[in-house]
Formats: sequence, C-alpha cells, structure tokens
Amino acid sequence: MTLDRRTLLSGGAATLGWLAGGIAMPAWAQAAKTLNVALFPEPNALIAGAGSTGPAQMVIGNIYDGLLRFDDKLQPMPGLATEWSVSPDGMAYTFKLKEGVTWHDGKPFTADDVVFTADKLQRTLNPRVRVAMQSVASVKALDARTVEFRMAQPYAAFIGLLDVSSMPIAPKHLLGEMDLTKPLTGTPVGTGPFKFKEWQRGSFIQLVKNDKYHVAGLPRVDNVYWHVIPDGASRAAAFESGKVDVLPGGAVEYFDVGRLAKLPGASVTTQGYEKLGPTASMWINHRTPILQDVRVRQAIMHAIDREAMAKVAWFGFAKPATGVFNSKTVFYTDQTRKYPRDVALAKKLLAEAGYKGQPLRLLPLPFGEAWSRTAEMIRQNLQEAGFKIELVSADLPGVMARASNWDFDLSLTYLFQLGDPALGVARSYVGSEIKKGSPFNNVGGYQNPKVDALFERGARETDPKKRAEIYADVQRTMSDDVAAAWLLELNFPTVYRSKVDDLMTSGFGLTDNLARASIK
Repeated sequence: MTLDRRTLLSGGAATLGWLAGGIAMPAWAQAAKTLNVALFPEPNALIAGAGSTGPAQMVIGNIYDGLLRFDDKLQPMPGLATEWSVSPDGMAYTFKLKEGVTWHDGKPFTADDVVFTADKLQRTLNPRVRVAMQSVASVKALDARTVEFRMAQPYAAFIGLLDVSSMPIAPKHLLGEMDLTKPLTGTPVGTGPFKFKEWQRGSFIQLVKNDKYHVAGLPRVDNVYWHVIPDGASRAAAFESGKVDVLPGGAVEYFDVGRLAKLPGASVTTQGYEKLGPTASMWINHRTPILQDVRVRQAIMHAIDREAMAKVAWFGFAKPATGVFNSKTVFYTDQTRKYPRDVALAKKLLAEAGYKGQPLRLLPLPFGEAWSRTAEMIRQNLQEAGFKIELVSADLPGVMARASNWDFDLSLTYLFQLGDPALGVARSYVGSEIKKGSPFNNVGGYQNPKVDALFERGARETDPKKRAEIYADVQRTMSDDVAAAWLLELNFPTVYRSKVDDLMTSGFGLTDNLARASIK
C-alpha cells in the first residue's frame, strides 16, 4: 500500500500548535534549515557496529556512509566507492574510493578504514555481515584509494551488503585499538553528511551539517534534531503542534496515520522500505520441549488470524506473510504450505501431540499499540485453540536481553530482509548463527541440515534460475517445518510535512540519510 497526499503548507501553519498553547517556540525549532524528526525507542548506541536497533540505524546513517547506496529498484549507486568491478569468475570485488573524503575530526578517509570495518569491526559485531563474510577470504588495501575483497567462494549477494545499514564505514584510527568484546564508547565520528553534536538522554540527539561533506551541495539542512518521545500519542501531538516535521514509519499508532494525513500541509508515504522488506514474525523457541513437536508449531500457525491482525492491529498497513520470505525479496515464491486459520484443526493437532496445557511465555515488542494489539490477538487466538499463554512484559532492553539469552517460548520480532535471502534471511535460521547473547541471529534455535546446505548453495550460486530453485526449496522446507511463525509483511507509513522535499531518495529511506532533504 502506498499513500501519497500532498497539500501546500500555508505560511506559519507549523507554528500554530506552539502559539495556540501560549508556548514560545524554541530557537532550534524556528531555524529555517532545521529538520525535526521523532524517534522511539531511544537508540542503544550511535557508533558504527554498536547501534543495532532500527532507530539507532536511522541516526547512524546520517553520521556514517556506506561504500554504496541503493535505489528503490535495489540497484547500487556510488557512496564512498565511486566505481567497482567484479572479476569474471566472481571471486574478486574491487572498489575505487572517492578522493578528498575526510572524517569529521579532519583525518583523511582511506582504504585502511574499509579494511578495518569489513574485516574486523563488522565481521565481529554484526551477525548480518558475519554470515556473508564467511565467504570472504581476504580484504586488502591495494593502495590508499583501492580495496579488494577476495572471495573464498562465490557469494552472489555480496554487493547488497555494502550499504550504510549493513556496513557503515568506521574510522580505524579511533576504533582500531578498541576491545570489540566490550561496548564501544566515545563520540561517533563518520564521513557522513551530518556530525554528532549532542545527545541529551531521554530528550534529543542533535546532528549538525558537515560543511566538508564529500558530495557538493549537501546536506541541504543545517541541523537535524531527533526527538526522543516515548509515547505514540505524544509523537502525534508533536507533529500536530509543529515540534516535529517527520514521523518515521511506526512512530505513531496506525489509527492516527489517516487523521494526521488530513492535516493541512501533511503527506504520507510508504516508500523507502524497498530494500528492507520488513516482516513481522514470532520466534518459536525450539529448545522448549513441547515446541519441538512440529504438530504444535503447526497448531500455532493455524490458530493465528493474520487477516484480522493486518486489518485490526495494523489498520491495513500490513498483509499476511505467506512464509519466510517477504514478497519483495528476490526469489520469493508463494508455492509453500499454507496455514489458513482453522481453530478446529489446531485443537486436533495439539491433541495428537499430547499437549497438556503447559504454559508458554509470549514476549511482545514494546513498540506501541500495534504491537501490543498483535500480542493480545495472538494470545487470544492461541487460547481459543487450547494453548495456555502468559504475556511477559518488558521494556526494550529487557526484551533484547530475554531474546538474546533465549528466555522465552514465543517472542515477537520484525526483521529486515535486505532484498536478498543470503543477506537478510539466512542469518536468522542457519545453525551456525545459534549464538547466545545476540537478538539478531538464530534466536529461535531452529536447526535443519538440509536448510543450512540450501542457504549455503543459494549464496554461492551465481545463476539466477538455479538460485530461484534453491530458495524455493528453502521456503517449502521451512514452511513445512514451521521454523518460526511468520505473521505479516509490514508497510511503514512515514508522515511528514509537505514543505520537506526529497525525504526518501533511496530504497533505504530514512535509514539511508537525510542529506538530500530540503525545506521549502
């Protein structure tokens, strides 16, 4: 679903909320070239490699750059790399780096920074990158402006790994000597369009224009304030009052989107998530004895009313998922085992499995009412089928800690698929990524040697037709196994002021950067 409504913003309308309440607008909100964006939850960190949540990556994408950017058709565009080539055998990728790029502290950007980021920082900290880097034998600086990735075996999705979301390039001179087993500390320093200025915890993050940015004429605004507003109603009110100009996808409750879209000078779009392909699912903890029976997992799938969930909890900004792949992900097929809602069948499967009412702990996501309603609907659906479900409440750090330490039976999540199953899907289901301590790998503990082998073959195969066959087998097998409970394909509506131009300029939307955004 894509909704675009543009109405001219009458002069001064953005100030009405402040003036009506008799409140003086802050100086930063009056600045003509200041962009104010709502943010929630507050990032866990802003240093490349450490910030792992979606909100963190939105801010990080403005401080750092990737080697490449991607358009809405998932085609690569120059970033820190101006040109690139692939050897005929697919075993070497060579990147020419942009000249004259400096870090925010004035130090020159070189190929050594790319080598450090890819071969040490991201290989160590990022599950998404770690799986892909298993195919990379070496990363070398051929000279100060040339980097070569030499493959151990072909990896067809490699180019798609090099955006700022997956691999923000970090400064070796600041992070190279740090212990990567401990939390990274210090001021985030990148090459991106904006520099870190201030972080008032619980209030805002301020970024300021990088006057020495390597793209001429960018950025087009002087300041970006990311306002940490923990309540959805308060975020909506902040937009109405003029305090914020942009409500990122998911920042306000979905029932508020239609109302806000009707305000003078408001626009709404679902663009900017083409490469991300967000999919809501529910981890099934395969370590829980009763959940090891496939009949119980099938009962879960048949019990859940995903059609109602999409309409009621998500107000139509979602559609039922048909399996592990988002329909926007390359090599998607809907020719998999289907799980229509059938409570009677779910009860029958539970009886056959010998389920005796063992309580199952369901861990929701604390991301607003849509997620709360989703959890409540799942509990109600499962209880109607005979399950005993306990909702476990926790804030975001608590949810991440529980998921990381496998302290749940069922746990809601949403993952980005990044346009290719080798990049955004494999890491959540292959056996090699069952690693305690991270909420972004194979948290559910699903293991199937056949699936492991298929994912590996799919990543190595360079013939698109053969890749399609391999990944079709992956989808069929995982649907039969019920490796997880796939719920919805999400559309994240971004609400923004019509006076803001060029807000979405890539397939990563706000996760890319705001360098090209301008205010009329």
